[in-house]
Amino acid sequence: MLEQKSERLISLDVFRGITIAGMILVNNPGSWGNIYPALKHADWHGCTPTDLIFPFFLFIVGVAITISLSKKKEKGESHTKIMLQVAKRSLLLFLLGMILASYPFGLLFSHNFDISNVRIPGVLQRIALVYFVAAFIFLKFDIKWQAIIAAIFLFIYWFVMTLIPVPGFGMPNLDIPIMINEVTKLAFAPNLAGWIDYNLLGSHLWRASKVWDPEGLLSTVPAISTAISGIMLGHLLRSKIEPMTRVVWMFVFGNLGIMLGVIWDMWFPFNKGLWTSSYVLYTSGMALHFFALCYFLIDIKGYTWWTKPFVVYGMNAITVFFLTGIMARTFGLIKVTNAEGNIVSLHNFLYNILFVPYMSPINASLAWALLYVTVWLGILWILYWKKIFIKV
Repeated sequence: MLEQKSERLISLDVFRGITIAGMILVNNPGSWGNIYPALKHADWHGCTPTDLIFPFFLFIVGVAITISLSKKKEKGESHTKIMLQVAKRSLLLFLLGMILASYPFGLLFSHNFDISNVRIPGVLQRIALVYFVAAFIFLKFDIKWQAIIAAIFLFIYWFVMTLIPVPGFGMPNLDIPIMINEVTKLAFAPNLAGWIDYNLLGSHLWRASKVWDPEGLLSTVPAISTAISGIMLGHLLRSKIEPMTRVVWMFVFGNLGIMLGVIWDMWFPFNKGLWTSSYVLYTSGMALHFFALCYFLIDIKGYTWWTKPFVVYGMNAITVFFLTGIMARTFGLIKVTNAEGNIVSLHNFLYNILFVPYMSPINASLAWALLYVTVWLGILWILYWKKIFIKV
């Protein structure tokens, strides 16, 4: 996210690297039926360690916006020129998300491709939208108004989700939309975010739900506030405040975010799928705590002996997320014949040979995910060694 410069904070790369490695770990178990609870998303309301990963990434996107765009402003670049660069990058991120959703376009592995069912929302698509809007807010408003806008987004989203009736279904609710009739396509008790996704995006939704999307349209609004919380940290890091004092303020505001999030949870529960306002405050507070720890240990105390693997991941974060998604899908689409004569995916073939016979199901599943993360670390280390940093 940041340009390669000698003065860059190592803790930023480590934070990003830990986050992206965690994202790859939880996205690639050996078996989706055998996962440790901490490595699962909450079923609906609630927040597990896995539910921290995506908001952590959007948080660091916000930090990068402050640091990188401030440098461009200091060089005298106009807001128009900067926003054109931001727009170009956002479009590229969105395009990569669409490629990931569509791969391999019906061209390989007998893939059944139907453009009418291609998912439009997604992780990279949300990053693209959040990055564009958050960058615009950073450029056009001062720090005070940035904070006010973040708060306005959270309150408006709360009011919209809890006060506006769902058209055709009655009272507002926070229930998970569930398909109950494959013929009529009616959903049971959809919340407003799900209703908007279903009516505007139709079949272009998360395949597992068919009627809503965890990276949907309305829930992207509070996700922008997550990035703005990172922008606030960026201001702190660029200030002339003494480093240890910065750490203190990080913990103070982190505690405040967690406390306010926990209080708000009583009326607007933590929910990643809906990206609720309480979830934004809680996860932003947790991100501040985690970054403060990294900043203290790495950039203040100089304990860097453990950081290189995460720096390696952090320097090509978007690239490795995209490529691991492509490889995982490829392993699922390639079909081979196993020892029993059954046709299975290459993923299942390798998983059943390497881990299943030697471990309990849940540990075998985790071992596959750890191997996947480690293999990609090796690939990224080669890129790092050759100073190849693919900027997206």
